[in-house]
Amino acid sequence: MDSATQRMLKIGQATIGLVGLDIGLNRALARKLEVTEAVDLIFPLINRQNYIPSGLEAEYRAAIGREYRRMTGEEPEESTGLTIRVFGSGCVSCNAIRERVIDALMRAEIKADIEQIYDLDEIGRQGITATPALMINGELKIAGIQPTVAQIEAWLRELTS
Repeated sequence: MDSATQRMLKIGQATIGLVGLDIGLNRALARKLEVTEAVDLIFPLINRQNYIPSGLEAEYRAAIGREYRRMTGEEPEESTGLTIRVFGSGCVSCNAIRERVIDALMRAEIKADIEQIYDLDEIGRQGITATPALMINGELKIAGIQPTVAQIEAWLRELTS
């Protein structure tokens, strides 16, 4: 049986953690549904497990559609700045990379969206074979080992200069 984990989704300017989104996305991908069908499948799943503010259903549905299109390759990654993704099981090592990323961002005075990806299917889709792993703007920087704060900061400065 699938176990629901939290997956981050950008809704407007906010990044929201939604329980069960990963399961819904995987089910829709396995069935190769069209976007509207996928949203119709996924939205009720997350609506049962998460608080969705009244009046924002359309924004949530649109965000689910964007994420589904991104996962099927129909929509490229958003390029509204830096997007940092930490892949892993949520272990101590994965959390340590996230903390190092935050430290590097603070030292460099750079803003970025940080996502933690726990879903093994998503990790595999990204071609990652060892965790923890760190991806910045779609480029895998390191996998299976811990980068230093200085390494992360250098990668961030490279992308913002």
